[in-house]
Amino acid sequence: MAILNSIRKRGFFLILIIALALFAFILSDIINKGGSSASTQNVVASVNGTEISREDFMGKVEERQRSLGPNANPYQAMNTVWETELRRILYNQQAEELGLGVSEEQLNETLALSLSGNPTFQDENGIYSEARVIEYVASIQNDATARGQWDAYIIGVRENILQSNYANLVTSGLAVTIAEGEQQYHFENDKINIEYVQVPYTKIADEDVPVTDAEIEAYVRKNPSKYEVEPMVDIQYISFSEEPSMEDIEAAKGEMAKLKEDFAAAEDPIQFVNNESESAFVDRWFFKKDLPPSLKDTLLNIPIGTVYGPFSVDKTLNLSKVIKTIQLPDSVEARHILIPVGLSRTDSITRTPEQAKALADSLLVELKKNKSKFGDFVKKYSSDQGSIEKGGHYDWFAYNTMVGPFRDFCFEKNVGDMGVVETQFGYHLIEVEGQKNKKDAYKVATVVKEIEPSEATLTQVFSESAKFEEAVRNADFTKTAEEKGLTPKPVNKIGKLDSNIPGIGNNRTIVNWAFEEGSSVGDVKRFNINDAYVVVQLTRKSDKKALMSVAEASVTVTPILRKQKKAQKIRESITGSTLQEMATSQNVAVKTASALTRSTPTIADAGTEPYVVGMAFGKAAGETTPIIDGETGVFVVRVLSKSEAPALDNYASYVNQLKASINASTVNTKVFSALRKAAEIEDKRADFY
Repeated sequence: MAILNSIRKRGFFLILIIALALFAFILSDIINKGGSSASTQNVVASVNGTEISREDFMGKVEERQRSLGPNANPYQAMNTVWETELRRILYNQQAEELGLGVSEEQLNETLALSLSGNPTFQDENGIYSEARVIEYVASIQNDATARGQWDAYIIGVRENILQSNYANLVTSGLAVTIAEGEQQYHFENDKINIEYVQVPYTKIADEDVPVTDAEIEAYVRKNPSKYEVEPMVDIQYISFSEEPSMEDIEAAKGEMAKLKEDFAAAEDPIQFVNNESESAFVDRWFFKKDLPPSLKDTLLNIPIGTVYGPFSVDKTLNLSKVIKTIQLPDSVEARHILIPVGLSRTDSITRTPEQAKALADSLLVELKKNKSKFGDFVKKYSSDQGSIEKGGHYDWFAYNTMVGPFRDFCFEKNVGDMGVVETQFGYHLIEVEGQKNKKDAYKVATVVKEIEPSEATLTQVFSESAKFEEAVRNADFTKTAEEKGLTPKPVNKIGKLDSNIPGIGNNRTIVNWAFEEGSSVGDVKRFNINDAYVVVQLTRKSDKKALMSVAEASVTVTPILRKQKKAQKIRESITGSTLQEMATSQNVAVKTASALTRSTPTIADAGTEPYVVGMAFGKAAGETTPIIDGETGVFVVRVLSKSEAPALDNYASYVNQLKASINASTVNTKVFSALRKAAEIEDKRADFY
């Protein structure tokens, strides 16, 4: 009580202290984030001033992730949404500036095309009905989820139309003139015959024209647009896996030996597997060819019910025994009628599970009386679009082709049998039409136990990784690793939004650490990843867009500079005033080439040389070009004759040829690329992912 009274007396001071502490915390956060406000922290990106909010963007990423499935890479979903949002904003900005919009007529026409195949929006004759659309929209007004999905769909349709309108507007401005058609005609049909001297670059060895790092750096600086790269980091790492030791493996084998006795004595092997195994019982038949060699050569040669094992598969120990055998065909043909739960694609009726089964059962009764109705029932009731045109028939299929209940009925029943089974797709009314090649099949029960590292092993791995982390903080990472018999794994050019690290897998934690403001080259940090500890060192860091390093640019720049140096050396060594004299000075022959055109500038024995051929077309017959630096070597060309194609009355075919190259897909791609390049984009996704 004394303490409570004391608190009451000093309540004002406590409130003041707490308030000051909160203020200090907030002030510290603002300072650390450069004075950014809450609204700024809620912005994923800004495109020409248009902001993308965190909530909206993440909501779309989550939705996209769900549509891609549970095993999809979340960063793939994020990048897909980013591209979609970027395109949407850029096109909308252009449309607003130009006053473009989407009319109701355009929207309705597009809906009529996209929804025409959906029974929900068809009338009794199977034709798209705008009235059915209105009915559907009215019916979902009290269903927030369905209404939201419909609204999102309409917004997407509008945006697609708007983007198409903009692309069409651009395309319509890309006219092809008669003069361009005439030029294309001459490019394809004007011809020249030449004689030439080619001194190939291979005449000079690469080692005779060394390229220095300084020259590469200078070239990169002169051509910045070609060699600019996004922010990137390089790392190297050592992985300490939490793998079971030999002692752990032997201990696991001992446990499995004890379990083997219980498995052999179990009255219900299926229940035993489901209780003891880390993998549930697989309820299917196996032909001999489907079993792994270790089982087909051993398990099938011991009495039924005898336990084989333990045997190793990857990182598990296994016990197996055959619990049943049967004769099954290796392939079957059948026909079926699928009655789905929910909306039927054929009669547009929504059915509950009970109603779907009742319909399937009633059809079965009718078909047992008269099988000739099967085809009519397929067309009237089946929702399996893949088999309706074939009367519900599926040609010969192997055992593991269909879903379990469908498969079991077709393979375990007899030819001519009919029945109803349930799968995730609904209720199937099936008739077995044919079976062939009956063989022995086996039902196998397998107990699977993963070999786990012991606590002692986990402690040892933790200790080793921690000691290594500490050892390399103030020492050479590579040298220290090699002294311990370890090999560092380098990973270069990791982008700010990358997630996959070779050898590690998807891990944004490491990428985010590498790009953190406080991380510097040489820093070391240990990460707990799945079943391993990874000690990572940051070896290079570029926080902003920058030019490629000499090492990165060398692959592409070195050949360019080497070719320039070789060309210069060859130029300086050429002597003589005629082609023959020049050829003699270089110990090469004078060659000829006939019927060259500018559209296909390939010179016999020299390769594709557009610049050389273009220079030759600029000379009159009998004239000689200056020395030309070509793609494959240094050239000197003398024009022997020129043949200009006769004028045409009409160049429409060439105009149409050029127009055909201007397709909507190409225009769309180039327009988006141009808008993106010109836009001011502030991308903060890395702050949230």
